[in-house]
Amino acid sequence: MSENPATAASQSPAGVPSPAPRPRRRVPPWFVAAPVACLLLAVVLLRTVLIDIDPAIRNIASFVMSFVAVLVLLAWFVLRSGFARGLRLGVLTAAILAVVVPAVVLKVESFNGSMVPTLRWRWTTPADRLLPAAQAAQSEPPADLTATTDHDFPQFLGPNRDGAVPGVELAKNWATTPPELVWRQPIGAGWSAFAVVGPYAVTMEQRGPDELVTCYHAASGELAWVQSTATRHESTLGGVGPRSTPTIVDGKVYALGATGRLRCLDGATGTVVWQKDMLAEFGVAPPEADMDAIAWGRAGSPLVVGDLVVVPAGGPNGSAVSLVAYDRHTGSETWRAGETQISYASPSLFNLLGVPTIVSVNESNVTGHDPHTGAVLWQEAWPGSSTTAANNSQAVALDDHRIFLSKGYGGGCKLFEVQVEGNSGGAAEPRTWKTDTLWAVPANMQTKFTNVVRRDGAIFGLSENVLECIDQETGKRHWKRGRYGHGQVLLVGDALLVLGETGELALVAADPGQYEELGKLQALEGKTWNNLAFSSPYLLVRNGQEAACFRLPLAGQAADKAAPSEDSAPDASPPENR
Repeated sequence: MSENPATAASQSPAGVPSPAPRPRRRVPPWFVAAPVACLLLAVVLLRTVLIDIDPAIRNIASFVMSFVAVLVLLAWFVLRSGFARGLRLGVLTAAILAVVVPAVVLKVESFNGSMVPTLRWRWTTPADRLLPAAQAAQSEPPADLTATTDHDFPQFLGPNRDGAVPGVELAKNWATTPPELVWRQPIGAGWSAFAVVGPYAVTMEQRGPDELVTCYHAASGELAWVQSTATRHESTLGGVGPRSTPTIVDGKVYALGATGRLRCLDGATGTVVWQKDMLAEFGVAPPEADMDAIAWGRAGSPLVVGDLVVVPAGGPNGSAVSLVAYDRHTGSETWRAGETQISYASPSLFNLLGVPTIVSVNESNVTGHDPHTGAVLWQEAWPGSSTTAANNSQAVALDDHRIFLSKGYGGGCKLFEVQVEGNSGGAAEPRTWKTDTLWAVPANMQTKFTNVVRRDGAIFGLSENVLECIDQETGKRHWKRGRYGHGQVLLVGDALLVLGETGELALVAADPGQYEELGKLQALEGKTWNNLAFSSPYLLVRNGQEAACFRLPLAGQAADKAAPSEDSAPDASPPENR
């Protein structure tokens, strides 16, 4: 009798029956489904409940966990599921193509402050490289940056370097009296803001291989002069171009570029008076090595104190210098001080306990310096890293002995005081300085790229995307409302101008008692990290691709229709070809 084929197939050569093949599952087993469910649940919690976590960390963690969950499911589907072999191979091929094709045809151009990428086709040219070379009109007369006014905004964060414009009150109803667009036009890349003196506005920008200091007529956007230096800073996370804002004093312009080129320019024509290559001066070689210590480019705006111009110095890790001072007329070095690597903040001048003090927010501490010698008077710990959890925000003096600090990356805010022992400066008994932390609240005022302003005992700022108001005496929150992204804030009288990360401009009451948005308009297109500049009644805003000027309505009167005083101001209407 012949052997049954079915029986033969189920037996080994020795006649011992083989085990039946294990059936393939069409649903994931528990040891696949459970970790996938946990990962997806964690993503949901991050997006809906744990909203106080740094948005960048939240987005990165969400992406990683979602990617792992999909990868686990894909591995099970291809290797262990019961679906047809052709279907499994098709899904695997589609998944590979979904990763490879975008990687081949797309390029990550930049990230916003919450680590959401901006993509472009690999074969397209960045916008700043498409702009024509900046050229002033041939018949352009010299600019007069020596003629100052009461409304000048001559440096980073305004006349007092504190993000506030005193003596001006804005109209509060933009529905009936909206801001008027004066002009709008393309501009080179970079996160510099405008400094305004009289009818002129000066900024920094990147056009292709050249870093520029540019002076515009505030009334029209026409270029008065340009100074060009062949250098370029670019990083995927930080973007392209210069980061600091020029300082205008006595008709001179002081500008520090992202690659450490410090320039003193004649404000009339942009001619170089003197310049420094700070990477060479402080032993950084090759120049690209500066990004190992200061990953996102030099961002300190020059501080002028008497006859000195003071800027963060830097250098290789282990031998860095915190600050350097040059004679602002000749460029000769006067002093260098501090041993802590620099951050992205700018030096400030405070009067502390009757002593003029330059305060520097460094990579991992805050130091107070004698303006004449640079000597370190005191230091306060302020942990950070200029390649990861960077210190970006300015120190703020609440009075003559208390200093407020804030930062992102989970750092939050704190208040410390400066104390002094000894006499008032006599040689017989030297003064001894010390600091003491009064309070710290890591969850509040997490100012990642921005700075705070103060009014009526309250501190206002963008805390990880959201506008927040806290009590300056305790750090406790009054309110936290309004998602504006990682933008910037300027206090004008009793109102806040909030320039959001997507270019939206909002008018918000500077009221500790409640959050009230009074008006809103789309001022710019594109990612906007630049600070605002206000020279009443004109607001100048920009980002890495365009700039604009608005005439803001003032309280108690009709908006002034006159352009900034200039004998022959060009037509202020928005040109069609800009």
